[in-house]
Amino acid sequence: MTTELLYQIYLQHAVITTDSRNCPVGSIFFALKGDNFNGNQYATAAIEKGCAFAVVDEAEYAIDERFILVENCLKSLQDLAHHHRIELGLPVIGITGTNGKTTTKELIAAVLKQKFNILYTQGNLNNHIGVPLTLLNITKGHQLAVVEMGANHPGEIETLVNIACPNVGLITNVGKAHLEGFGSFEGVIKTKSELYDFLREIGGQAFVNLDNKILFEKSEGIERIGYGIENGNGQVQGSITGCSPFLEMTWQNHGDATIYKLKTHLIGTYNAENILAAMCVGRYFDIDSKLICEGINNYIPQNNRSQLTETLHNKLIIDAYNANPTSMQAALKNFALMEVANKALILGDMRELGDDSQAEHQRIVDLLAEYGFTKVFLIGESFGKSNTSFPTFPTTDDFIQTIATQGLKDYYILIKGSRGIKLETVVPSL
Repeated sequence: MTTELLYQIYLQHAVITTDSRNCPVGSIFFALKGDNFNGNQYATAAIEKGCAFAVVDEAEYAIDERFILVENCLKSLQDLAHHHRIELGLPVIGITGTNGKTTTKELIAAVLKQKFNILYTQGNLNNHIGVPLTLLNITKGHQLAVVEMGANHPGEIETLVNIACPNVGLITNVGKAHLEGFGSFEGVIKTKSELYDFLREIGGQAFVNLDNKILFEKSEGIERIGYGIENGNGQVQGSITGCSPFLEMTWQNHGDATIYKLKTHLIGTYNAENILAAMCVGRYFDIDSKLICEGINNYIPQNNRSQLTETLHNKLIIDAYNANPTSMQAALKNFALMEVANKALILGDMRELGDDSQAEHQRIVDLLAEYGFTKVFLIGESFGKSNTSFPTFPTTDDFIQTIATQGLKDYYILIKGSRGIKLETVVPSL
């Protein structure tokens, strides 16, 4: 079946599902395949549970007219999403980067919602499946779409931008993450820059952190809309005024003497560039500066991303959603700058670093000593192999068992590690 014919069916059944356990009545089920499953095998069950149609790519499962046979279900989903995006024609903002892309996306959404009806990526639906699903949730009532795009292998951003076709875009930063998949830091830069390559080709515009030398160089040839702290030539410039624990800033628009103040619910000086990016996007779409401040000030982070939580005994900075060398270094630097007493750190391994893993973990251990931290707990196999005097634990469960007997009281505790370490599970013990 052609994309156009499938699109006509989609217009009558505009809810898409790829999970046979979640089949809203009248929806379309796409039988995607994975390493350990074949969605075609669940197509009949999806129809029985309420789906109007099931898109399959194996002929034996196309048993009647409710089953739509295509060559490749994933490609059909992506092509359908691209077609829908082109048909609607609304402005799309594409966001990628090593660190901060989800927080920046949420901040941009918080700002844009002050004026527009927007659609933005939910959760972490930012891959080759999540991006099409996001696009297919756009309706004629939406005025803007903010689409987050993630990658852990070369060429993935190129694939996603060709589906989403952003008019404007933003790379938050480039850092050492997923080195196992990218092969090198240069591989990270090249892949993330595929967003710039697309914008350059279509004559689009890029929101660029002018303080970031790599991004400034890679965005050459694109119309830049700049922001920064050190560089005052951008549309938006800001200064950090406090971070104990919440980030406070001042900012102003280029050529405007008015200085605005921000008191955010975000922890970490590294979030300053994410905030400035959101402001820059807001000004580009002609949102009043006071409304931008309101959107930023009211935003409260969720999902273990730099959240401040108070327990009966301690104050916790929970940053357990993910970690890589770049984000870990930024978190340690910020924690060192915070003017609070009795600091402690619970750090988990950084995953997917390949051959660089041991050297990067040792670099973090050395940085802990350099900052003068004394109360540190390290969790995971890689930290366990490092040369350190800090206590190490093979697993989070091992740490929980130990801390249950020792106890930690009256500390400000930074909790950071890769998602797979599951550091959020230590919170009830603190």
